[in-house]
Amino acid sequence: MEKASGRESIALSTVETGTENPGLELMETEVEPEGSKRTDAQGHSLGDGLGPPTHQRRSQWPFTKARSFCKTHTSLFKKILLGLLCLAYAAYFLAACILNFQRALALFVITCLVIFAWVLPFLKKLLGKKLTRCLKPSENSRLRLWMKWVFAGVSLVGLILWLALDTAQRPEQLISFAGICMFILILFACSKHHSAVSWRAVFWGLGLQFVFGILVIRTDLGYNAFKWLGEQVQIFLNYTVAGSSFVFGDMLVKDVFAFQTLPIIIFFGCVMSILYYLGLVQWVVQKVAWFLQITMGTTATETLAVAGNIFVGMTEAPLLIRPYLADMTLSEIHAVMTGGFATISGTVLGAFISFGVDASSLISASVMAAPCALALSKLAYPEVEESKFKSEEGVKLPRGKERNVLEAASNGATDAIGLAANVAANLVAFLAVLAFINAALSWLGELVDIQGLTFQVICSYILRPMVFMMGVEWTDCPMVAELVGIKFFTNEFVAYQQLSQYKNKRLSGVEEWIEGEKQWISVRAEIITTFSLCGFANLSSIGITLGGLTSIVPHRKSDLSKVVVRALFTGACVSLISACVAGILYIPREPDCVSFLNTSFTNRTYETYMCCRELFQSTSLNGTNAPSFSGLWEDKEFSAMALTNCCGFYNNTICA
Repeated sequence: MEKASGRESIALSTVETGTENPGLELMETEVEPEGSKRTDAQGHSLGDGLGPPTHQRRSQWPFTKARSFCKTHTSLFKKILLGLLCLAYAAYFLAACILNFQRALALFVITCLVIFAWVLPFLKKLLGKKLTRCLKPSENSRLRLWMKWVFAGVSLVGLILWLALDTAQRPEQLISFAGICMFILILFACSKHHSAVSWRAVFWGLGLQFVFGILVIRTDLGYNAFKWLGEQVQIFLNYTVAGSSFVFGDMLVKDVFAFQTLPIIIFFGCVMSILYYLGLVQWVVQKVAWFLQITMGTTATETLAVAGNIFVGMTEAPLLIRPYLADMTLSEIHAVMTGGFATISGTVLGAFISFGVDASSLISASVMAAPCALALSKLAYPEVEESKFKSEEGVKLPRGKERNVLEAASNGATDAIGLAANVAANLVAFLAVLAFINAALSWLGELVDIQGLTFQVICSYILRPMVFMMGVEWTDCPMVAELVGIKFFTNEFVAYQQLSQYKNKRLSGVEEWIEGEKQWISVRAEIITTFSLCGFANLSSIGITLGGLTSIVPHRKSDLSKVVVRALFTGACVSLISACVAGILYIPREPDCVSFLNTSFTNRTYETYMCCRELFQSTSLNGTNAPSFSGLWEDKEFSAMALTNCCGFYNNTICA
């Protein structure tokens, strides 16, 4: 039987099904018999009537094939593009390093950090199990106990030998070590549960702090690295001037404190929000928390909160563990509070650096405080409950909720406005209250013929022994004790502002003593003071901490109130022990006075004052004869000229 045409087959199907569909009738009028060809007015083929015209479909075939090929090999194209970008960056990186490595040092450091972060997951997959077996070499409990005791004994002997050899020429460093022992004994005496103290956490925390201090303060590599890092942070913060000058004007930015420092908080808050959105802050916090957890044996939640305090403030860090706060033990809550009191946030760090405080000391102090805060927290409030967060996997941190980088930057700047306003309000209030207290004390003192009685003077007498045990020279103790007292009873901003004034006097070459009054403190005392002030441990922070945590877990308000005062005291001790570690490790880097005075100097600086004072001490007068020089200045042709120059800047009996 012959094959029916398309029109007939559709008609038959309509009759067989018994349906009358207008759509089918329309199709019936449009569909051509199979095999028929359609042409346009010019005679071009229009196809078989089952799709677009043949010449259009043929013209679209290359695009369709290209689209299909791209979809099939999308991952390959991404890898090729990434490889080309990496090659281009490698060429740029090598060219920058070859042309001037010193200029490209920041690029080199950033590149190394990115490569390390990229390679770390692969190393963890390849070597993770082997490293775990090395860290846990035996399941034999007796052997592991012996290994712990051997490690503890070797560490103790090494510490004793190091102290004996290192402090042989500088015995004043032993005072700082005695200060550490004193603070630990005080905390142990005030411990909530003496028999439950986890000495593993205590000694590991203090040991990590000490090792990091050696790396940063004592070794040339660590010292120069953190000095360079501090300089880069200062350069980065100086970009705030571009925005604040446009908004407030150059004159206000140069002369008014509020327009110099507070915009830095907004700028730094914006940058931290961007880093949090990108996941960089979470990555660093989790790595630091993981390391502290496996070494000190603390739980995941408390370790994560303390590690987060290196970057964020005392009210923001608990938000990292917000879902777990309701089930945390009192000891864990105490550790979270202690971490907040013992450290400073990244935004406030920028403000302190803008004061002129040593940036490398501030950064290292904030990092060193994390392990020490966990250690002293477990000493002051040991764990006696069963924690729900002992898993070694840690706690995962989500990325920011913002949809893009611009939203993250905007939210960070907006949120920082509240912090800047809070800082300004606190400074106004506390400085005014301090002035009133000083006026009242001065009036009370004058009634009994005591002149100049102030809050700072009282602190200088009460806290002087404690400051001396930190390693500060006795002549500097009154001024440092004032700063510590101001920080604890009022605000760390006020204390750092006063410290910056002392530092500026020293750097400008002002004489150390003027009319029997000390004008500035030594470099060693400055470093120790910087560490001792680095923390939010002051009375006003109690309300801030309670307010922040109570808003998260309101049903645990009574538990929070029980431990907050103890946490404040522990956090203050963390800063003081960090200062003691700095006192043990810091060695002043004296200027090369022979080379300095051999040059022509035209203004007063710290180097000018120190070198001229050394020259005065090495000079003696023999009647009317020319002055004679001893020590380094003997047989130096330029000694007489240097003495003349020094006498032009400073008064001394030699110059008469």
